[in-house]
Amino acid sequence: MKKLGYLLLAVTLWSCSTTKNMNNRSEKWVTLFNGKDIKDWNVKIHHHDYNVNFGNTFRVEDETIQVRYDQYGDFNDQFGHLYYKTPFSYYHLKLKYRFVGELQKGAPSYTLRNSGVMFHSQDPKTMPKEQDWPISIEMQFLGGLSDGRPRPTGNMCSPGTEIFYNGSKFPGHCLDSKSKTYDGDQWVSAELIVMGDSIVKHIINGDTVLQYNKPQIGGGVANRFDPKIKIDGKALTQGFIALQSEGQPVDFKDIQIMELPHHNNKKSN
Repeated sequence: MKKLGYLLLAVTLWSCSTTKNMNNRSEKWVTLFNGKDIKDWNVKIHHHDYNVNFGNTFRVEDETIQVRYDQYGDFNDQFGHLYYKTPFSYYHLKLKYRFVGELQKGAPSYTLRNSGVMFHSQDPKTMPKEQDWPISIEMQFLGGLSDGRPRPTGNMCSPGTEIFYNGSKFPGHCLDSKSKTYDGDQWVSAELIVMGDSIVKHIINGDTVLQYNKPQIGGGVANRFDPKIKIDGKALTQGFIALQSEGQPVDFKDIQIMELPHHNNKKSN
């Protein structure tokens, strides 16, 4: 009996150790941006075909991805997004951003010190040339206007999508977080924890500033999409991650992701 007991204990300890090692292997930070180029990323800009980086909008300098408009002239609603090459489902994303320079001529006033990271996005290959916004969820980044008024960042916006907040479907397009206001050109740390089509958390400089659940396709704002892609009510369990360009120069760096295990996670009711 003693030998059997020792054997069972050894098997139990080996099982726990193996499970822990498997989890450790699956939960590792992976760098999405190498600091040198954007070869692992793809571009879609409104009015342009897939992977046409009009005006060298997205470029790399000083180990940062820079969004610039010096080759544009009038902005002409050329909203753009830079997509990482593969989709993700359950993950923890982190990056840093900062606003620089002036709003491009002709850009809408609401895009002043405004950018973001899109996630659970449709594949950019499925976007027609004249589709303005990808069907996706946005973690919106806003910079303070140095006027003493609060302007939170890490908000949620929903082009062609919807979310549930505090137990019911949120009726608006954007939902403000409870973050502080960040003026000037300081770097701000942003993190996303995304659990498939269940929980989503927005984190700014280490503080959880917004949480919601059940992201799904629906609502408006995105225009001239392929109707076969916009299936209202369909749960968003995965999608592409993209950095936004909408008229305000902005920098991104230190972009990393950790995929999270999800075989034991349950969807929210």
